[in-house]
Amino acid sequence: GLHVEFSGTEFAGLLAQVSGGRFDVGSSNITTTDARRQLVGFTNGYDFGYFSLVVPNGSAITGFSDLGRATRIAVVQGTVQDEFVVNQLRLNPVKFPDYNTAYANLKSGQVDAWVAPSAQAEGAIKPGDGISVSQNTFSLDNFVGYAVAKHNQPLIDALNSGLDAVIADGTYARLYSDWVPRELPPGWKPGSKTATTPQLPDFAALAADERQGDTEQKAPKSTVQQLKDTFFDWSLYRKAFPDLIKTGLPNTLILAVVSGALGTLLGMLLAVAGISRTRWLRWPARVYTDIFRGLPAVVIILLIGLGVGPVVRTLTGNNPYWLGAVALALLASAYIGEIFRSGIQSVEAGQLEAARAIGFGYRQAMTLVVIPQGVRRVLPALMNQFIALIKDSSLIYFLGLLATQRELFAVGRDLNAQTGNLSPLVAAGLAYLLLTVPLTHLVNYIDRRMRAGRPDRPIDPIETATITEGRG
Repeated sequence: GLHVEFSGTEFAGLLAQVSGGRFDVGSSNITTTDARRQLVGFTNGYDFGYFSLVVPNGSAITGFSDLGRATRIAVVQGTVQDEFVVNQLRLNPVKFPDYNTAYANLKSGQVDAWVAPSAQAEGAIKPGDGISVSQNTFSLDNFVGYAVAKHNQPLIDALNSGLDAVIADGTYARLYSDWVPRELPPGWKPGSKTATTPQLPDFAALAADERQGDTEQKAPKSTVQQLKDTFFDWSLYRKAFPDLIKTGLPNTLILAVVSGALGTLLGMLLAVAGISRTRWLRWPARVYTDIFRGLPAVVIILLIGLGVGPVVRTLTGNNPYWLGAVALALLASAYIGEIFRSGIQSVEAGQLEAARAIGFGYRQAMTLVVIPQGVRRVLPALMNQFIALIKDSSLIYFLGLLATQRELFAVGRDLNAQTGNLSPLVAAGLAYLLLTVPLTHLVNYIDRRMRAGRPDRPIDPIETATITEGRG
């Protein structure tokens, strides 16, 4: 009876978002650990902690014992595999934001091995990749479950009840056999203590039969073919572009325009405060600019989305879309303020003196004479900042958006996650080019026009006579 809305986000921030109320449930093959139990609550287990060592065919690495300090080991940041490699193997892994990127680096030879959840490993490996699982291991202490906020015990109880129900009616056994066909370790079963043990087939016998019947193996793909399949799968381009144009493009433009307008307004206020004669205006403006220019954009977006989000959830409906736009505006305002300040201060001091000489006050002279000239001089730089905002809108993905709210990068990311192929991300990059290249040429045109002015036009003879009339 629950209404489910799926929203994608980076795994590294998933549990914090569940704990903060951004999501009701976290579902991403999440293995429970003592540290994670301090942050969120967990349902009963629906799978056991099971992960694989994935290596290229013919690799000298045949098991976890072969991993050493010179081995480049891929893991997804924040996962139990990351913790296993760091704390148990005492090695320093190469950390990636998601499973698809980690596997792509393994195929391209950038890493030597990949420690991954078994389900992700088996789903990622395709015939001809030249990749295989060399060893599996599991942990009974840390099972796989759904993450829920600790205070939301009714939802945990409902999910546990539903898990027991699908085990009892055979649904669990059917899904488990289709998707993760492996034997349950002795002493472990899914669901609550009172749940029945699912009736599963003899997976070992089925695997042995499959190995006997599968005598033909596909030859590994060439490097060029792997590159083509990974980045230039034209069928995925055709699949990606309708959603990129229909969903991603409008949301990217909305985020860029809204944050650009707010950032320009706030940036002008910062510029005026930054050159003010009053230190109580000048100092806060400088501190604000230093902080927002010094922090990475992702940190600002997470601080606003995850920090401010729970405070204003009644206003936003717990939807981070507009908080993302505000975060981009705050980030852009620090840069735009400096652009405006440099433009205003580049206006010759004589302009202000001349305005004061004809009776303007300081505020009038700045508002009517100096600032308009300064803004005109920095229009190309402002356009460049707007182009940067279009690209920075992709960082809103870290907050987790509904399917209808996703910008270009998030749309490509979704299809990338579904297929394990990087072609949708390249398609999203091409969509960004369609936006930014025309704007770049517009910036160059504005810059040339500002430098050269309007082209001279011949003066009409009658107009010439009018101008010179009376002169002798």
